[in-house]
Amino acid sequence: MKYLVAFLLALGASSPALAHWHEAQSEHFVVYADDSAEDVKKFAEMLERYHSALRFLTKRDTPPPSPSNRLTIFAVGSERDVRRLAGEEASNVAGFYIPRAGGSRAFVPDVRISHGEPHFSFIVLLHEYAHHFLIGSSRYAMPRWLSEGAAEFFASSRFPRDGSIQIGRPAYHRAGELYYAADVTVQELLDHELYEQNRGKGYDAFYGRAWALYHYLTFSDERSGQLTQYWQAIADGTAPKAAAEQVFGDLDALERELDSYLRQRRISTFNLKSDWVPIGTVTVRRLSDGMDEAMPLRIRSQRGVTREQALEILPDARKVAARYPDDAGVLAMLAEAEHDAGNDAEAIAAADRAIAIDPAVKNAYVQKGFSLFRIASEADDPDAAYTAAMVPFSKLNKLENDHPLPLVYYYRSFLERGETPTETAKHALERAAELAPFDRDLALNAAVMQMGEGKIDLARYNLQPVAADPHGGGMADQARALLAKLEGVEEGTALLGGELWSEPEAAASDTPAEPTEETLHD
Repeated sequence: MKYLVAFLLALGASSPALAHWHEAQSEHFVVYADDSAEDVKKFAEMLERYHSALRFLTKRDTPPPSPSNRLTIFAVGSERDVRRLAGEEASNVAGFYIPRAGGSRAFVPDVRISHGEPHFSFIVLLHEYAHHFLIGSSRYAMPRWLSEGAAEFFASSRFPRDGSIQIGRPAYHRAGELYYAADVTVQELLDHELYEQNRGKGYDAFYGRAWALYHYLTFSDERSGQLTQYWQAIADGTAPKAAAEQVFGDLDALERELDSYLRQRRISTFNLKSDWVPIGTVTVRRLSDGMDEAMPLRIRSQRGVTREQALEILPDARKVAARYPDDAGVLAMLAEAEHDAGNDAEAIAAADRAIAIDPAVKNAYVQKGFSLFRIASEADDPDAAYTAAMVPFSKLNKLENDHPLPLVYYYRSFLERGETPTETAKHALERAAELAPFDRDLALNAAVMQMGEGKIDLARYNLQPVAADPHGGGMADQARALLAKLEGVEEGTALLGGELWSEPEAAASDTPAEPTEETLHD
């Protein structure tokens, strides 16, 4: 609790007296920062150019996300502010990312525009967005070394003033790790079980070695094409260790080559001209005076809070809303704070006031729907209650046809009242999982539903990335257990009851969503 209060005080105190919050919107990002409009726009343009470079180099034709599935980035102050926001155990976190359908969030220090060597916090953001992009553009599971090596490779980027971008530069932020930390062999990189058996309690060179191996295999003439062949072998079902031996051959020889590669004085990079990595329009607006005051509270709520933490936020949220009773954004923030604190009637009232002022404020519909669903769980007439609870989600669906939450909650409206979902509801859940492939919780639930229908191949398709996620925790364990149950099962064989729901409403649950362990450390 003391960290919550300290964070709010520090965030307010860290903003210069004349600073104003700005919002930059682009095709793939929404950025909030209390910085100049010019710098916030440049920051969003750099991120869009980075996305364009990822598309160019991976040759993946990714469709634009729906507006609410863009990555929202909050620049929250200093690195100390980021750590307070991440949690009491996050002593070294320089930024973190929470993937969830309709609400993926990244929290980073203040915007720092650099055309030279990027600040480490920006590298962290690029690393996390590389994960976001790679997960969202392919359903094939990546071994941990490949996932982290790719993210490090792309994150080591530079943005010259001419609009070009340099990808695959030396990972200078890993130099100390590669030199001083405990070594990780190629055998251990390619065999995760062996790595887990041998790893000590201290910090090792896993990230640095993963970057080095990915970089070497990308640019090596002698091993040209092997990286693609390796991943294709894994996608075809070959175990990672077997795939490595099949494609790379003698792994001891690969170890010697990698060590020699790291001793070179120069390495190759990709230098992409600006017209190779085009970007769309970036718009910037200054937030209202009310939202200037509300942003520290909104950031804390969007990170995810317990009910106890929400009750600490609520008095300030009410004070800001009382000062700005005609600001729809402030009222939507209040609706979220009221819901998180367990005050459903108050949340609905605040959401209704926000919608009356601005029918396009989407978070008001979300918070109203969340509260109505919670009320419906204890209603005497569940059919009527869940029908009412779907109304704000239906209106949200009309505002944004591909917003995943109306699809998810339409499916849940059947489960919550003990009814078998209709085919339309099942298709809605599958569509939501397609729209938000980075949401592992959603993929797990879609897979369980498909197992109940006998859609075994589709269930495996959804489970495999979850099971392979090295930071998946309990969800990864559950996905692996379910995959084991599917071994030898023929298509069309229905398994389980088709019902499993781990709560996706992370920001409003009693336990706040933790930052993924993909966060990097300084």
